[in-house]
Amino acid sequence: MKSSRTSTITLSFVLLVTAACGDGDGSSTSAPSVESSTTVAAKADVDFTVAPGTRQITITGGQAGTDVVVLDASGGQVAQGTIDELGSLLFRRIDAGDYTVELADGSASSDVVSVYGPDAVPDQSFYSDQKIGAGFGYLLTRDGTTLSINVMLPGPAENGPYPTVVEYSGYAPSDPSNTTFGLLFNTLGYAYVGVNMRGTGCSGGSYRFFEEAQLLDGYDAIEAIAAQSWVLDNEVGMVGISYPGISQLFVASTQPPSLVAITPLSVLDDSYRSTLYPGGILNTGFAVEWTRERVKEAAPYGQEWTKKRADEGDALCAANQNLRLQNPDLEAEIDANPFYSAEIGDEINPSLIVGEIDVPVFVAGAWQDEQTGGRFPRLLDKFTSSPHVYATLLNGLHTESLSPSVFPRFAEFLSFYVAKKVPDLSALPVIAGPLAGGIFGADAAIDSNNRFAGQSFDDALAAFESEDPIVVLFEQGAADGATPRSPQARWSASFDAWPIRDAVMTPFAIGANGSLGGATTASTGSTDYVSDPRAVPPTFYTGSGSGIWRADVAFDWVANPAGTAAVFTTEPLKDDLVVVGAGTAALWVEVTGADDTDLEVTISELRPDGSETYVQSGWLRASHRSANDADGLDRLPEHSHLESDRSTFAAGETRLVRVELFPVAHPFRKGSRLRMTVDAPGGNRGVWAFRTISAGEKVTIRHDADHPSTLYLPIVSGLAVPSGVAPCNSLRGQPCRPS
Repeated sequence: MKSSRTSTITLSFVLLVTAACGDGDGSSTSAPSVESSTTVAAKADVDFTVAPGTRQITITGGQAGTDVVVLDASGGQVAQGTIDELGSLLFRRIDAGDYTVELADGSASSDVVSVYGPDAVPDQSFYSDQKIGAGFGYLLTRDGTTLSINVMLPGPAENGPYPTVVEYSGYAPSDPSNTTFGLLFNTLGYAYVGVNMRGTGCSGGSYRFFEEAQLLDGYDAIEAIAAQSWVLDNEVGMVGISYPGISQLFVASTQPPSLVAITPLSVLDDSYRSTLYPGGILNTGFAVEWTRERVKEAAPYGQEWTKKRADEGDALCAANQNLRLQNPDLEAEIDANPFYSAEIGDEINPSLIVGEIDVPVFVAGAWQDEQTGGRFPRLLDKFTSSPHVYATLLNGLHTESLSPSVFPRFAEFLSFYVAKKVPDLSALPVIAGPLAGGIFGADAAIDSNNRFAGQSFDDALAAFESEDPIVVLFEQGAADGATPRSPQARWSASFDAWPIRDAVMTPFAIGANGSLGGATTASTGSTDYVSDPRAVPPTFYTGSGSGIWRADVAFDWVANPAGTAAVFTTEPLKDDLVVVGAGTAALWVEVTGADDTDLEVTISELRPDGSETYVQSGWLRASHRSANDADGLDRLPEHSHLESDRSTFAAGETRLVRVELFPVAHPFRKGSRLRMTVDAPGGNRGVWAFRTISAGEKVTIRHDADHPSTLYLPIVSGLAVPSGVAPCNSLRGQPCRPS
């Protein structure tokens, strides 16, 4: 096993429970030997348990309404609070050190409790003493919190050890009836362990999105699972899409010694910039709704299956609900923090921590992802400590990373780095039906070719590692002979790095009469539009959450009425033009009737047949200024989104505004035209909607010699583009309409 960056020291752990219980085939978890809990030896009505944790202090078993304070070693007050109706109170963000907890009136005090930092790691025996078997059960973390888990083995434990993967999230991976993902990996020969984060499911603790204690729980879960006799080489990988994909980034950054690989699918690079406040504009259509649902499910018995377990006698699941009233109101926190805050934003910003990940990584995701968005490739060059980073990138929706066009490479990665054997893909056709039919509602072929057959493991691994790590799948949904919008790509290209080294940031100057792509020196005049978010429906999809992934999905992508958008279009292209990467629009803007406006910039393709296909968008609250203009307008803008960097428009002021377009890969074929549309946010995403400040103000885009408004797109030459445009409404995640 690799060594951990954290030091291993002996801690005085305070248990919230004396033992963990479980059912299934021997899955109960025995707690290791620890010292007894600290209690206030005072009047019975103020007798409660005080437990230190990683920068936290937890009170349980108290009397509701009791006011308490936390005092440091010098007697100074560092926190105060009131015990809730479930008898609990949690103090977060307490610096490491010695503290006492007292009643607010000073009449009673706890013994000294020692809060510790993230480098305080238990002895290995803390993990190896935990015995985990097949079925539902619990594991123990360093601060005494128990996490509910479900273990699914591909065969009897005695027939192991098995290569093992862990899914860790706040959904319901430990629900014993939630077996779809586990069965998938069992079919491929892997043991699967679903772990509920603290404050969710039957796990103990309080829930906060990716706080430090939650990351360290992940470390402890990895080590406790890896220590089991049925785990191959006592090492595990991590799997999961979306939330459990993002969680892998955070857990892996803590460098658990027994973690050997991660496969984060459909993730984000920065919660604020990619999904929550893209361009500084609140995404109410997905981000707020998702957060609201997480808060709801993290409430006491917020997941229905947990109440059933408790009612059937799982006393630990019932007891583990007692800290749920200490969950912060995340939705209120979102509303209260429209600007980036390091205190809040850094904690949920994977781009700041992926450089700590020191295991191989496989990433996959879609440009038009309707949930987490398509900005995630900005992570790829930040995995500076990972020995190997592979990515498969494609057009489409949130589930594209599990599509038959992606899964073979994903399976090969797991085989090399977790199972440690030459990949055998013969089982893939068995799972292709559930993957394609169950998620996408269409049959789709899957490549089960064992391309490394007959090679030694070392030779096969060397061949795999010699391949270009970045694979871009083009025109997913338009594979020749396949059902339109089925999850198969038409063609692909591979590259040695991201961003693509050969991509040339190419200017398309904005000109008079809606022209795009002429010489900057020939640009004249200006273009006005009314920024009206009501001009088009807020989204182009209104069905169920899973219906958007189906091949028979119906999109209603509505064009802006005249005067509510600025539209610029190139002449018919003389050659194929392939965009691969993130673009930017440098716009000289004046706002009339308001001191600010929200901008949405969208690129699309006008085909020779008269149809228009959506490609990608970017957003910006115009008062959020970029900090790197001097580096060149063809560079991606860097917006701090700090309140201190916001600057509203003065009357008559014309200002350079730089909008970041999310990454994309799309071929604009010879004879097509490239279009850029600027309008108020809305109408160009499947489920994203925006809390925009746009309310009918006039926006003027100047495009003259002194104000050279320009679109910049990364163009890659030399790719063999198949002839003929993809049929209208065949591309996944890319609606098409008459132009």
